[in-house]
Amino acid sequence: MAGLPGESGPVGLTLALGRLRALGAKGLRVALPIAGHPLGLSGPPEFNAHALDAGEAVIATGAALGLVPEVSAAGPEGDQHVEVVWRCQGVREAPPADVPSLSEAERELAEALREATEVLSRLNVAGSGPAAEAALEAYRARAERGREVLAPGYPPRAIRVLELAQRVGALVDIAYTAGGDGREHGGAVSASEIAARAEALRPVERTSRRAQVAAYNAYVEERERGGA
Repeated sequence: MAGLPGESGPVGLTLALGRLRALGAKGLRVALPIAGHPLGLSGPPEFNAHALDAGEAVIATGAALGLVPEVSAAGPEGDQHVEVVWRCQGVREAPPADVPSLSEAERELAEALREATEVLSRLNVAGSGPAAEAALEAYRARAERGREVLAPGYPPRAIRVLELAQRVGALVDIAYTAGGDGREHGGAVSASEIAARAEALRPVERTSRRAQVAAYNAYVEERERGGA
């Protein structure tokens, strides 16, 4: 981790977490922002911009600090490895943007799953083409391998919400990838059909990301409500 107050250079994760605790951090929250939807962020604009570029961030509540991953490849060609450095910056202590409660997320997801299925049928994404079938099988395999989607201690509802959010997200991914005819964007054959599909799926994808953030942050929320 780089840029941590009180440290002159990058430090390892164990030391970084201890330092954050000493600086007053009470918990870590996930943010999954995209352009036009700063999900889980609270500012300032400079931090939000870096988080949007990365597509993710972690907020240390109680310490007014945020962490954004910087990913780079290192090593000679043919023997490269990926390095991730979490860069620490100051953030605004304010409620995170657009994060629902678990109960809200669960209700929204049930509707989003119905909408996603309807959209795929209406826009001719049958889900029976080779690429769609392969994507669905890959999702099922990942689900079976990772039945424990959250660490011990999370409320059961958070696990249900995250599993359903991942299922909705997988349906959206399938709709955007190659369909049975080998083309991208599912079964869309014209620019207008591709645009219609994107417009119809955008709110579904948004609901999925909101629910994932709610699930990941449920442990911190529960601890804060309990006064821990």
